[in-house]
Amino acid sequence: MIGIDVGGANLKVADGRGVHIHYCPLWTGAPIADLLRPYAGTGNEPAAVVMSGELADCFDNKLQGITFIVHAVREVFPCARFYGTDAAFHDGALPVLAAANWLAAADYLREKYPDAVLLDIGSTTADIIPLACFPALRGLTDLARLRKGYLVYTGMLRTPVATLLSSVILDGIRTPVSTEYFAASADAHLVLGHITPAEYTCDTPDKKEKTRAASLRRLARVVCADLAEIGEDGALQIAQAFWDRQKEIVCNTVRRVKEESGASPVIVAGLGAALFARELVGTDLNGVLGPVADALPAYAVREVASRNPGS
Repeated sequence: MIGIDVGGANLKVADGRGVHIHYCPLWTGAPIADLLRPYAGTGNEPAAVVMSGELADCFDNKLQGITFIVHAVREVFPCARFYGTDAAFHDGALPVLAAANWLAAADYLREKYPDAVLLDIGSTTADIIPLACFPALRGLTDLARLRKGYLVYTGMLRTPVATLLSSVILDGIRTPVSTEYFAASADAHLVLGHITPAEYTCDTPDKKEKTRAASLRRLARVVCADLAEIGEDGALQIAQAFWDRQKEIVCNTVRRVKEESGASPVIVAGLGAALFARELVGTDLNGVLGPVADALPAYAVREVASRNPGS
């Protein structure tokens, strides 16, 4: 059994050897089938699939995206089945398949952590899921989750810095920021030591190097400056301001969902697991599940399918 999570920016695969993450931006026509072929043996292996990439703006609507993803996966895995927001598996392209990856993670974890709130924060988004409310989670769209605070659109790599900051304090002076896409969250987290260059897996805003020096240069441009104008300290102030705001938004939302749902522990998965588990005094699932926590929906849908082979 292989588990597959087709996101808008990343393709994640869980198999008997572990998890594998490929940068696969659908809006550039990324070749899903070509990336999946190395994981296929005879071509008859069972595959369990979740997706969120149907929202990519290369598609006119979600159903068009769902259909594209289903056909691309089935080109390599003809027996693939697709998990939907009804917590069931399906054979064809249906609206219920849209953005069900978070529900697969909840379905897998809810037995072991029945009273927890799960925060899964990856490259692009933060899913905040009260596991005790699983029956009420079925059928929720991304629109509904945004409204309930179960989906926060900020992540460790791809969030433009200017989406969270309108201004920063540089050397005691409040300075408005440019709304150009000069720097991303990956730049802030890299220079603050939260991620390594190897973990900067998405494209950079300027398509240049994924180094600390290049990230500092990109951060300086957020205030329309060269690095020589504001210095490394100025660029680090921008990075810290971004992180402070991102941390405030995500952690406050987790605490609100926790209070509203009556949940007790917080468990954290994804690229930002260690960072946010510390901030929330929660459990880093990397320590429990190992590397699969970085690709939780792909691993989770595989496990859900394996324990419910007839569903």
